[in-house]
Amino acid sequence: MNLLTPTHWKDYELIDCGNFEKLERFGRFVLRRPEPQAIWDKVLDEKEWKALADGTFSQKGSHTGEWVAPKVPENWNIHYQYNGLKLRMKLGMTSFKHVGIFPEQAANWDFIYDSVVKMRIKEPKVLNLFAYTGGASLAAKAAGADVVHVDSVKQVVSWARENMELSDLNNIRWTVEDAHKFVKREVKREKIYQGILLDPPAYGIGAKGERWKLEESLNEMLTDLAQLLDPKNHFFLLNVYSLGLSALVAENLIKAHFPKAAVVDTGELYLKSKSGMNLPLGVYGRFSSRL
Repeated sequence: MNLLTPTHWKDYELIDCGNFEKLERFGRFVLRRPEPQAIWDKVLDEKEWKALADGTFSQKGSHTGEWVAPKVPENWNIHYQYNGLKLRMKLGMTSFKHVGIFPEQAANWDFIYDSVVKMRIKEPKVLNLFAYTGGASLAAKAAGADVVHVDSVKQVVSWARENMELSDLNNIRWTVEDAHKFVKREVKREKIYQGILLDPPAYGIGAKGERWKLEESLNEMLTDLAQLLDPKNHFFLLNVYSLGLSALVAENLIKAHFPKAAVVDTGELYLKSKSGMNLPLGVYGRFSSRL
């Protein structure tokens, strides 16, 4: 198992983390947000955090809160570049503490981009499930894939479309639907994809009230996805952010559902802070026919 962190961000920096918070720079602005994984002490003192932060998220309930950020505009853009991949994405402060990207996922964007570029076939089909604001979809599209982007929340799909336009890309196919229902329909249609990206939440509610709970639903979904993946030319990525979940879980799921996967890369995603602390942010499992 490996430890994986982004190495190409210039517009993002984790400054410090600890005492259940993280201090991050997104382009020109520094934001202070809750982080349940950061159970150790901060390196920088409270005076330094207050001086650096342009915006602070104040938690009001278990999942929501509000921002105090008088210096930060409603929206701003940041860039990401890796080889031929050049992305521009809109950020904004939501009531769920998110800003529109999960920075650690940039390490997976590199894998997606490289996997599409190395494909033996022209314009491989890529399915991105629980696709959020589309960083993974953009990476696949920029490399030349035919991308289907699926998320149950209309607002974040609209956000992803804006990111596509900002990145000078086009023709991503948008689907606002429960991811598992979409997958089951694709199985019935006998569709085949060369790339499948799966980044499910720990829990969620679909477009029509469908309930998703990771521990109860993930195994069944992988059973269906195994029928959609091209057996010869393919890549697959599973990413899970759930407290306490081991990378061995991702490894076992992939071995069980994709027994012919030649080389399975599993491990933890993390962000390295400027202050020296490493912040764990989920586990991943991935493989490719041409790793």
